[in-house]
Amino acid sequence: MAKQSGEVVCELKHVDKVYEGAVPTPALLDINLQVRRGEFLVVLGASGSGKTTLLNVMGLLDTPTSGQVWLAGRNAADLSEEQRAALRSRYMGFVFQFHYLLPEFTVLENALLPCNIVGKQMVSANRERVKELLERVGLGDRLKYRPSQLSGGQQQRVAIVRALANNPELVLADEPTGNLDSKNGFAVFEMMRFMNRQTGTAFVVVTHDERLAQEADRVVVLEDGRIVKDEVQRPAMTHEL
Repeated sequence: MAKQSGEVVCELKHVDKVYEGAVPTPALLDINLQVRRGEFLVVLGASGSGKTTLLNVMGLLDTPTSGQVWLAGRNAADLSEEQRAALRSRYMGFVFQFHYLLPEFTVLENALLPCNIVGKQMVSANRERVKELLERVGLGDRLKYRPSQLSGGQQQRVAIVRALANNPELVLADEPTGNLDSKNGFAVFEMMRFMNRQTGTAFVVVTHDERLAQEADRVVVLEDGRIVKDEVQRPAMTHEL
């Protein structure tokens, strides 16, 4: 199904996040950010700048101290924990620095895990689509392989397809190339860019590598928990899957 570009899929309004302790530690300060459908957005910043906290708040894995997080036209503050979990599983996909594939599962079974969480009907509805995605990332002949039979770059490709299994509106990726060498890291980044263009799914990718940011539609720079730069580099593109 085609995704119409330009619609807001996630919005943060005046978001602050402060970690309490003997000395309160501010992680995010007055964050205002919109992510639109089909956009490929890179978040840059030094270690400790708030990048991972930002993704966790956007992904409903953490709650802001103040401000609002809107997803699918809903204020996350109005949702129960069960509703938040359901929204995460159906509306978003996640890619992490480590692939977290289950060693006893095949490539296809790992990629279908988000569908299994929702239910057997979702697995049946998405199996062929997920197989097609695996083919697009060059793993069509490895559907029955175990993770131990794949290279690090191939394992991360499976993780990217897994994030797209439920046809989400938004994929959040936290340093997805950080555990790879530069060659494989760039190849995985290009694969995410390719899947963004193919599916129309919005990507928000956290990285400290400024070279990767050159391929993004838009770059946001965080510094000490604040957005100090938000620059559009090119119009977002969407395509029908």
